[in-house]
Amino acid sequence: MGSNLDVKEEAGTTADMSELIDHKTNSSKVGFVSLGCAKALTDSELILTQLAAEGYQTCKTFQGADLVIVNTCGFIDDAVKESLDTIGEALAENGKVIVTGCLGAKSAPDGGNLVRQLHPSVLAVTGPQATQEVMDAVHLYLPRPHDPLLDLIPGSFGIAGLKLTPKHYAYLKISEGCNHRCTFCIIPSMRGDLVSRSIGDVLREAQALFEGGVKELLVISQDTSAYGVDLKYRTGFFEGKPIRTRLLELVQSLGDMAEPFGAWVRLHYVYPYPSVDELIHLMVRGKVLPYLDVPLQHSHPDVLGRMKRPASGEKNLDRIQRWREVCPELVVRSTFIAGFPGETEEEFCHLLDFIREAEIDRAGCFAYSPVQGAAANDLAGMLALEVREERRARFMAVAESVSVKKLRRRIGSTMQVLVDSAPGLGKKGGLGRTYADAPEIDGVVKLSPPEKISKTLKVGEFTKARIVATQGHDLVAQPF
Repeated sequence: MGSNLDVKEEAGTTADMSELIDHKTNSSKVGFVSLGCAKALTDSELILTQLAAEGYQTCKTFQGADLVIVNTCGFIDDAVKESLDTIGEALAENGKVIVTGCLGAKSAPDGGNLVRQLHPSVLAVTGPQATQEVMDAVHLYLPRPHDPLLDLIPGSFGIAGLKLTPKHYAYLKISEGCNHRCTFCIIPSMRGDLVSRSIGDVLREAQALFEGGVKELLVISQDTSAYGVDLKYRTGFFEGKPIRTRLLELVQSLGDMAEPFGAWVRLHYVYPYPSVDELIHLMVRGKVLPYLDVPLQHSHPDVLGRMKRPASGEKNLDRIQRWREVCPELVVRSTFIAGFPGETEEEFCHLLDFIREAEIDRAGCFAYSPVQGAAANDLAGMLALEVREERRARFMAVAESVSVKKLRRRIGSTMQVLVDSAPGLGKKGGLGRTYADAPEIDGVVKLSPPEKISKTLKVGEFTKARIVATQGHDLVAQPF
């Protein structure tokens, strides 16, 4: 079986190759850039962990590095452009670049490798989930500084490795790939079908993260609800005890594990299958945050049909309403596409009504963008770009009004806040998040200076705060 590593062939002798390699082990420095989603971030963390285990230094700059690794995104046009621009910048400033990630697996119109055609001077190109292939390329152009069996990894979380996130929160990827074939998406062609991780491995990584001080664990995958489907929910083992490879048992175990550390567990990319109903009861019991990131994409059944999504809008609305009856504190965030091919004004208005009726707490929206290789490109009724952008703007106006209305209900309440920033121990205030706010994608809590002189705020710790106002998508709170 051949490797999916595409290494640039260098003409010349062994002496020519030696010019590419710096034999001074103390200068084995690798520049690293990670682009794209949280799944790509976890791929980056695996590569960085291996680099550190083998003694390579890493940095965020191109100049001064012996070579640069760019982990790319290839999903939508803007992400592709950002990735290609970053590769070009790295080549201009450094000249020795290894490309990995989803864009690395993307083909050009003639069937060749897209990155290779646009940037032929890169040293190597791999697809996603390719830690070993990336390391093979690094070894080819930069020698190993030392024996990895004799060295520890400074700053790591033990078996969980290095993390690119702040020390108090981390992503836990439980599976790769996706079994859906949504017409707007090319992720299965880049990351493959669903492959679930061993539940024992997942729980061991989670344990290492909690023991290392992580206060918020964000569970991610392409389809979190489908965890274990490919393994037929077979029984695995953790600390000698049998446990079924299924999301319900996984979340129950994570909740039990997080409890003695006072940590949060947050679920992302949860498709609204009937099995999710069972998770809501765990939220009521405090085992997992009452927060669901559900990628709904649209509400109208005809649009969902053209998208080949796994559920109808009516079922989604009913399910969300039932969830809230069981767990009134539930916060739902989602992403949507406006201007999908063939979308009529009536279908778009159906989506706006859905946002209002479902009271989606946090919503993001993309104007439909044709992605090379996506089946949706062949659908009839492609809308003009200005129509797509106009609908996206209308959607966001409605979504913001719904979100702000719900946020205002929190004024006067007391909430637990995880502190993300607190200069000078918070004497002048700080920033944090409630259970309703995932990092980077949701709002924040703007913490005022504590009223008590003795009160301090520390990054990575929780504080109680009284909500006193709202500012757009954010809350303003007084810690006490």
